[in-house]
Amino acid sequence: MTESLLDRASRFIEEGAHDGIRSTNPIDGSFHEIADRIGMVCGFSHVWSLSTEAGHVLFDTSLEIFGPTAVEAINGWKPEPVDTIVYTHGHYDHVGGAGAFVAAADEDGRRRPAVIGHENVPARFDRYDLTGGYNSIINGRQFGWDGVFELDWVRPDTTYRDDLSLAVGGTDIELRHDRGETDDHTWAWIPERKAIFSGDLVWWNFPNAGNPQKVQRYAADWAAALRAIIELGPELLCPAHGIPIEGRDRIATVLGDNATALEGLVTDTLEMMNAGARLDDIIHTVKVPEDLMAKPYLNATYDEPEFVVRNIWRLYGGWYDGDPARLKPPPAHQVATEVAGLAGGPDALARRALSVSDGGDHRLACQLAEWAAQAAPEDAAAHATRAEIYRRRRDDEVSLMARGIYGAAAAESEAIGEAT
Repeated sequence: MTESLLDRASRFIEEGAHDGIRSTNPIDGSFHEIADRIGMVCGFSHVWSLSTEAGHVLFDTSLEIFGPTAVEAINGWKPEPVDTIVYTHGHYDHVGGAGAFVAAADEDGRRRPAVIGHENVPARFDRYDLTGGYNSIINGRQFGWDGVFELDWVRPDTTYRDDLSLAVGGTDIELRHDRGETDDHTWAWIPERKAIFSGDLVWWNFPNAGNPQKVQRYAADWAAALRAIIELGPELLCPAHGIPIEGRDRIATVLGDNATALEGLVTDTLEMMNAGARLDDIIHTVKVPEDLMAKPYLNATYDEPEFVVRNIWRLYGGWYDGDPARLKPPPAHQVATEVAGLAGGPDALARRALSVSDGGDHRLACQLAEWAAQAAPEDAAAHATRAEIYRRRRDDEVSLMARGIYGAAAAESEAIGEAT
C-alpha cells in the first residue's frame, strides 16, 4: 500500500529523519486528496483547493509554467468552477499559475475567479516590474534558471490589511496577515475543518528568513504568527512547500520548533547588538541549537541561520556592520592589489588559498582566492584557482542559497579562464 503524504509526515516527525529533499517537498505535479474536499497539487509551490458548494477556493497557483498542470489536476479531481483564488503572498512561484485558471474560466464561459491578497501584493508586483533584470540574475544564481523574470500579473480584485472574513459556498474562511518571509503574507484558517493553509510559514526547511539576495524578511513576526496558529489548535496543516501534517500535537510541535529557532536567533542577535558587538562577531557567534537543526522539518537545505542573523541585523541595525573601515571602503580591487603586493603577488595568494582550502578552511580560502582574482582580473591561473576554491565551497555547503552563489562564482571564473 502506498504511504500517504500525511502518514509520511507523521513518520518523519516521529522518527526524526526523512528520506531526502523530495520526500519532504514533492514537486512532481501529482494530485493528492488530503482530506474530504481538500486537495493538493504538488508543484514548485503547491496548489491547494478547498472544495465548497460554490466551487474551488484555491490557495496559491504555483509557477506560470505549472499552471496548466494544476488546472488539469484540479478539474480532474472535481470538475467544478474555481470561485476564488487566495494568494498567500506575491512570490512568482505562488501567483504565476493564476493566468491558467483565468484562461480556463474564459474558455468554459465561466466567471473568472475572484482573486484575493494582502494589500502589499500589488506593490510587490510593481517592484518586480522595476527589477526584472536583477531578479532574472539572482534566480539564475539561486536556481540555475536562465529565464526572464516577467509575468502578466493577475492582480488581486480584493485586498485587505489585517484580516478578512470570507464565506464561500457555505464555508467560512478567515484570512490573517502576518509578516514573515514577506511583508504581504496571508495564512488562512478554516474553523469548521480546523485546517490551516499556511503559505510559506512552514517549509519543511529552515525558515526562509535570511535569503541573501532578497528584500527584508521578518523573523520575529514569523515566530509570532506560528505561535498564533498554535493557539487555534489546528488539526490539519496545509503548507505551500513541503508535505501536510495532521494532528494537533504534531502540528504544535513542528510550529513550536520553528518559532523557537527564530526567536532564539532574534533574542541572541539583539542581545549582542545592544552590547555593541559588530555584525562579524554576531554571525560567528549566534547559532541555533543542534537538536533543533536536526529536526527533519528544520533542515538548512534552502536558507540557513547565518543568513537569518544578517537579516535581523538589517532590520534593526541598518546596513552598517560596525566596522568603520567598511563605512566608506576603498574599491575592492584596490584592497586586493595591496594585499597581493604584501603577499608577494596574486600567484602567492592563489597558492595560499589552495593550501588553506586543503586544510578545510573554505571561508578564508574564498577570501584569498577572491583577492587573487581581483588583483589579476585577466589572469587565467588566478581564475582557475578561484573557480576551484568556489567549487569546493559549493560542494561543502548544504543550503541552496550558498550553493547557488558559490557555484555561480565558480562558473564566472571558468568563463573568464576560457576567454583568456
